Amino acid sequence: MEQQQQQIQHFFHLEHPLVFNPDDRRGYYCYGCGEVVYGPSYSCKECLSEYTAIHHKSCAELPLGLHHPLHPIHPLILSPEQIDYGKNIQFSKCVLCNESRNQYTYRCSRCDFSLHFKCDSLPPTMEAEVHEHPLTPVWKWITFTCDLCGVEDKGLPFLCNSCCFLIHRKCASFPRTLKVIRHRHLLHLTHSSLEFHPSDSRFCQICVEKVDTHYGLYYCSRCDFAAHLDCAMGNKENINLQEFQDEDEVSEHDELVDSATYEVKKFNVGKDGIQIAAELKHFSHDHDLKLTDEVMSNQKCDGCVRDIFPPFYSCVKCSFFLHDSCANLPKEKRHPLHQHPLTLFPKPPYGNKDFRCWTCERDGNGFNYSCVPCRFTLDIPCSLISDILTHPGHEHRLILSSIESRQNCSCCDSNIYPLFRCTTCAFALDFKCATLPYTARYGQHEHAFTLSYTAEDDSGEYYCDICEEERVPKHWFYYCIDCSYPAHPKCILGKYPNYKFGVWNIQFRDDEHTGTKRHTTGISYQILSNYS
Repeated sequence: MEQQQQQIQHFFHLEHPLVFNPDDRRGYYCYGCGEVVYGPSYSCKECLSEYTAIHHKSCAELPLGLHHPLHPIHPLILSPEQIDYGKNIQFSKCVLCNESRNQYTYRCSRCDFSLHFKCDSLPPTMEAEVHEHPLTPVWKWITFTCDLCGVEDKGLPFLCNSCCFLIHRKCASFPRTLKVIRHRHLLHLTHSSLEFHPSDSRFCQICVEKVDTHYGLYYCSRCDFAAHLDCAMGNKENINLQEFQDEDEVSEHDELVDSATYEVKKFNVGKDGIQIAAELKHFSHDHDLKLTDEVMSNQKCDGCVRDIFPPFYSCVKCSFFLHDSCANLPKEKRHPLHQHPLTLFPKPPYGNKDFRCWTCERDGNGFNYSCVPCRFTLDIPCSLISDILTHPGHEHRLILSSIESRQNCSCCDSNIYPLFRCTTCAFALDFKCATLPYTARYGQHEHAFTLSYTAEDDSGEYYCDICEEERVPKHWFYYCIDCSYPAHPKCILGKYPNYKFGVWNIQFRDDEHTGTKRHTTGISYQILSNYS
């Protein structure tokens, strides 16, 4: 009991003392090193937020000053991770690792010399998970190529005296095994020369860039999933691997959580003898819903906010419609872009009347999958796309890149992150274009418009027949083949394609086509998941 009440006064949080916790399992980030805390910790118990000033025990008990052989003329003082240069505040850049990190630094303010506390405490030799022999720090600036990541650099590397293995200091700290958000199994650090043929052409499944198979990578042999070292570390899932002894347990951890969202009130028996839910009570609506094939004009699904097509469920008491597929959406699911399970919400979360989809950046008011603590939300069309995509608008398979890129979407030139990239050519596709409906209707036009991927002719002049502005030839567009009538997607779908108007009393003055009703059908993609 006395140990649990142990307290220290810390420079980071002078308002209150930090209280010792012998076994902290909350998984918050340490203010000293930026890593997740599991085990002994110090934190403030008087502030309202339970994670205020949380530190690993070792980080909280760091000495406030030291002398170091790289800067013998002045003592180094323990400082917060950020430096105020007067005009702006920056993370301090370490002279050893040459990086700016969110961690405490030993600093000489007179010389602007900074040393991350983890870099200052390097032992004479270290046992690294990435190499079978002890590594010795080289206390001299040299130009070298890291034998693990393959990057040429100038700095202070680690050296294996037995086999002349040179490695970055940051690379020496990489774990042998980790779990990334993008993949359900554990990834193992592999020196690729032992696993792969030198002629193998491989792509990182996180950034969709080529992997140099002469150097190290993280790899899942069960799924042939490869990732750059830095990409895997940047996509690392913050779980305690000690609680998962093998891959099967981690796989169980990642299973899709599928729970019923409705109660069947009446069954019909089809021609093949299969029972069909003819009437049901869905968690999203107060009244019972009946299965029907009769489609009226301008009806939208309250789930995906796309045009209704049979079979679907409708409410006889109000204008509520639900595709059969939307009625069967799981209550919870996982998505390769987020660490936590996502919960199905029939209304916009967070108490708002609408939400913004994290991937396509469209506002909407239909069903959505959300992680409320992280404020991560996907609309239904985007939630249905996993990490491998086959789209009729491109001849090659596309892979989801969850690393920010300078590459623009090939179909609209937007620079929205994330996007799908082709490993065969320079084609890229963002979520907004990937979820464009295959067919759409516009106003009183008698024919449906079809999503088109190439210019309608070779005239060299292309215009939208709605706004009469010029079209970019390589951009996707909607086309009525019966009337030779092309149009921008934004002109066909409107400014708010993910809204069902009349829901939650939301009203907008759209654009110059105010009052025109737009409705859409279908989603023009096929899902191939590498996540499940």
